[in-house]
Amino acid sequence: MNLELLESFGQNYPEEFDGTLDCISLAVTCAFNRRGTLLAVGCNDGRIVLWDFLTRGIAKIISAHVHPVCSLSWSRNGHRLLSASTDNNVCIWDVLSGECERKYQFPSPILKVQFHPRNSSLFLVCPMRHAAIVVSTEGQHQTVPVDDDSDLNIVASFDRRGQYIYTGNAKGRVLVLSNPALEVKASFKVTQGTTSATAVKSIEFARRGDCFLINTADRVIRVYCSKEVLTCGTDGEPEPIQKLQDLVNKTMWKKCCFSGDGEYVCAGSARMHALYIWEKSIGNLVKILHGTKGELLLDVAWHPVRPIIASISSGVVSVWAQNQVENWSAFAPDFKELDENVEYDERESEFDLSDEDKSVEAGQTERQEDDLEVDVTTIERVAAFCSSDEEDGGLEGSEETLEYLPIAPEVEDPEEGWGASAGGGDEGNLSVGGKRPPPPRSKENVPKKKKFRSFDMELQGAPLDEIHPLLSNRVKDKQQPGSKKNAAGRQKVHSGKSEEKKMKEKGKIPK
Repeated sequence: MNLELLESFGQNYPEEFDGTLDCISLAVTCAFNRRGTLLAVGCNDGRIVLWDFLTRGIAKIISAHVHPVCSLSWSRNGHRLLSASTDNNVCIWDVLSGECERKYQFPSPILKVQFHPRNSSLFLVCPMRHAAIVVSTEGQHQTVPVDDDSDLNIVASFDRRGQYIYTGNAKGRVLVLSNPALEVKASFKVTQGTTSATAVKSIEFARRGDCFLINTADRVIRVYCSKEVLTCGTDGEPEPIQKLQDLVNKTMWKKCCFSGDGEYVCAGSARMHALYIWEKSIGNLVKILHGTKGELLLDVAWHPVRPIIASISSGVVSVWAQNQVENWSAFAPDFKELDENVEYDERESEFDLSDEDKSVEAGQTERQEDDLEVDVTTIERVAAFCSSDEEDGGLEGSEETLEYLPIAPEVEDPEEGWGASAGGGDEGNLSVGGKRPPPPRSKENVPKKKKFRSFDMELQGAPLDEIHPLLSNRVKDKQQPGSKKNAAGRQKVHSGKSEEKKMKEKGKIPK
């Protein structure tokens, strides 16, 4: 598949709804791998469903956690998957086998996990009401310094190459720290208007280019250039490239992300299932994608290569894509599309087995083809899959990227005598139904599961009695409708008694 042919000459963003992915259980969060061939979906029952995004089918289901999965992150080569659940556990999974390799138990809820973009042995964890920490796969961890010890509502993210860590707090203060030294290289404050600060809700980086966005509580998405931020240094005042917002409805943003090429910004509304898409260079709103009314958005992910968006609402993954129109004349210039049957007058030698006129020309082309040498062994690099620093070989050539998962067929109802020996000496072992009973599995035949390594992470000053936001919202939702029903029931009883008294007073009901 040549990705250069997929580049459309028009807009490069999705325009319409293109179906759903039903994970059986309720979906909570999702993440594409680096190539966009696999989509990992974390569910509320703790399972992780891996979708083959080309065939739109389930490739693997990992029974990962007991509680809902709240955050997912792929390693660079796609062989490992990092997950966090609401029971304060973080796990690393082998995608091919589906087995757990490492498990980290934290004392407080985890809001976000992220693999290092270039080093799969490091990952970033954002605990609730605690400073972000950088964890190695062997269990060692470093606490990312904060600007204000009294404000621990920290969001953090690696930059595109993992050279810096960007953190933001509830007072609008953004720190840029080098990795792994964790030294402050730059800092600035996100202000609303002239003086008042606004809380930082999330920081997201573009897959290409040097831009990143900051989603703040004042309902404005600010796009910055990382080079300019580093140039300004500590206590700098970098100006955002764009300020994106919904001026009509004043929408709060649940999740924001860049397109695969970094030219568009997508933001999901916190009030309803609606996706807003802006062009980054100009700042104009180009498209609003509306989902089902009454649904609340949970997560948004843009495909790394194609103009496709996956959004989650009401436990279902919705896919948004472009409207593909078949244009056969683009492949064959003399191809004509007909609305109805047309009588065609064939030429005299058009459908003959051997055309005398073309025999001479065919001999010449055969000689030319013999002189040509076609190289079928060299694999050319696809520019869309390479980073800007990988043009000369770099990292991608030294690692094997996992793009697809092998699927083994499962035989549900085997035929009679399936698995019988050639001699047919086991007829007496057939059951009454004519099917062979399964052979007894000895302890030697049962495959042994790899025992994963477990680490207890100790964080100083971490809150122990905090409830994850996903769980706290559910408790509120359960309490509100119940109280309304009780109140309504009481009102009906009182109104019924008053009506009965009125009827008795009128003499229509005998006492």
